[in-house]
Amino acid sequence: MAELTIDAVVFDVLGTLVDEPAGLRTAIRALTPSASPSPSASPSPPASLSLDDSGTERLLLLWQRHIEREQGRIVDGDRPYLPSDALDREAAEIVARAAGAEVPAAGTDPDAVESLARAARRLPPWPDTVAGLARLAERFPLIGLSNASRTALLELNAHAGLRWHQALSAEDARTYKPDPEVYRLAVTVAGLPPERLLMVAAHAWDLRGAQALGLRTAYVARPVGDPPASSDRFDLYAEDLADLADQLGVS
Repeated sequence: MAELTIDAVVFDVLGTLVDEPAGLRTAIRALTPSASPSPSASPSPPASLSLDDSGTERLLLLWQRHIEREQGRIVDGDRPYLPSDALDREAAEIVARAAGAEVPAAGTDPDAVESLARAARRLPPWPDTVAGLARLAERFPLIGLSNASRTALLELNAHAGLRWHQALSAEDARTYKPDPEVYRLAVTVAGLPPERLLMVAAHAWDLRGAQALGLRTAYVARPVGDPPASSDRFDLYAEDLADLADQLGVS
């Protein structure tokens, strides 16, 4: 800790500050027909046809795998850049089709599909997020650095109550983390050497990407995310944002 000299803190958003799977699960469940239609509506299938937990998890995994695969293809240069909104729409259509296969009449409503596509903008914060950011902001400039598009990041910040000194979208680099160009956005905005920035994430792959550009790194444990491997050597390991603030000497 003694060798750490930090002048700004950079935060990943999805999974680190907001519970992405929880928000997507809520939207996926909304694809299934309502068991209580209005008197003028056509009869809906019985409630027994709704998705069970295992069905919801299968659809969530479909979404996550699509986003991970397509962002990776863009980073590797195998696909032209598309913002996260477009990839979310693709994922929503895939999930809706799969939901229709599991539950008759599910996922066929275009409005429901559109709502699912926008679900990544309506994610709940982790319980310690808002207070943790406020505490850290008393000492450090805070920069949000997300793979979410500019528009999605704006709505996500407002919905979850995230407060930044600066919020940066990977859309500005026309690629996705862990491409070094995304982390370079934070370095450029901060106007500091990379080693004076601390990248905070719940994903080891994200921290490795930041390390490659010279940023210092802090892993924050979350129920979701990518835990460190035994070979990883990050600067800080924190149980939550309160623990991170303590380790950084923030009162």
